[in-house]
Amino acid sequence: MTAGVERPGPITLTDLANPVYPEAALPMREALAAYGATLDLAPECLLRAATERTSLDDFGDNAFRARLDVLCASLREEAGLSDVGVAVVFEQLVGNLVNRLRLEALVAAHPEIEQVEIARPIIICGLPRTGTTHLHNLLAADPNLRYLPYWESLEPFSPPGEADEQPRRDRCAAGLDLVNTTMPEFKRMHDMTVDHAHEEIQLLANDISTMLFETTYHLPTFAAFYKAHDQAPSYAHLKRQLQALQFLRGGTRWVLKSPQHLEQFPTLYATFPDATFVVTHRDPVEVTRSMATMIAYASRMATARPDPHAIGRYWLERAGDLFDGCLRDRDVLPADQSIDVRFSDFMADEHGTLAAIYELAGQPFDAEVRTAMAEFIAEHPRGRYGEVRYDLADVGLNADEVADRLRPYRERFID
Repeated sequence: MTAGVERPGPITLTDLANPVYPEAALPMREALAAYGATLDLAPECLLRAATERTSLDDFGDNAFRARLDVLCASLREEAGLSDVGVAVVFEQLVGNLVNRLRLEALVAAHPEIEQVEIARPIIICGLPRTGTTHLHNLLAADPNLRYLPYWESLEPFSPPGEADEQPRRDRCAAGLDLVNTTMPEFKRMHDMTVDHAHEEIQLLANDISTMLFETTYHLPTFAAFYKAHDQAPSYAHLKRQLQALQFLRGGTRWVLKSPQHLEQFPTLYATFPDATFVVTHRDPVEVTRSMATMIAYASRMATARPDPHAIGRYWLERAGDLFDGCLRDRDVLPADQSIDVRFSDFMADEHGTLAAIYELAGQPFDAEVRTAMAEFIAEHPRGRYGEVRYDLADVGLNADEVADRLRPYRERFID
């Protein structure tokens, strides 16, 4: 933000249950609703659309099809989608399937991709609102590290005839315009840009095995199916995508981040055994308060009748799963490859926290790196779009019940 420009003041979100859309968003939503009314969220329709758009038919390992069947049924029967939501998720899933097809075609043309080494990645594991985004952005500013920009996460592999990345960047920008127009306050909670450092949870979606879908749609059956199955094959698919991306655009050491890793430490470690793991922590009441509110606000994009209280209840339990997974498996991550970062410590001593992470990772934290991070902070000041006042009552919760549900985690990592 330019010096001297006053930042917007904090706001309270008063329309979580009955969204009020900006006038500029209405034509976009009307067009999407008309399109969504023509679509069928059936696996065969999605697969056919992906094949027609690419002229490819090799999806790789067919195990994803069972997950796609469960996901589509859950979307149709449980998610309460609006016609806009049907259009949004149809395009999302066709995009995931297109990415699978393009990956298989790329690897078939360049089998040496499977020999690319994903060496010593730095992996941030923590729930939203624990400082993960700020930390991820700072590490991504390091010119010596490879990160996943948002545009690349959506379309990791270019279609034939696109010689450079610009068309994919343009399509990403168009999607962000829809998000920012429909949900103008979302950037107060999580600023999204074409180039921001994004989570590999987006790549895991290409294997139809991820928490990503839960953050947008109410999918209890799919979530239970996901939690009941071994995620090792999907993490292997993630690694294969990283190999392809490194082959295409270079980079030798990745910085990664995803909240779902908290309940997947054994699988994460088995997939990336030489990684440095950064586990972030914050008072779980604060985390739940802001995370559930953010998800409730974002639900307006696809849901016919948002229910912030139901969302709050669901995400209290889902956060509990993730915190419980961290509590159960934290010691799976070797002590000489992992570090716990408390939000309060990070905010109080940003430089010291970064220095400790870099020392553990064996990564130079020199003047060039510190200057790059300082430039990022100057260009992206915290709170530049204003803040949101979070209240657990807005999502049907109270601090005592949240604290009680998440007490074991807090006692080990916070108190």
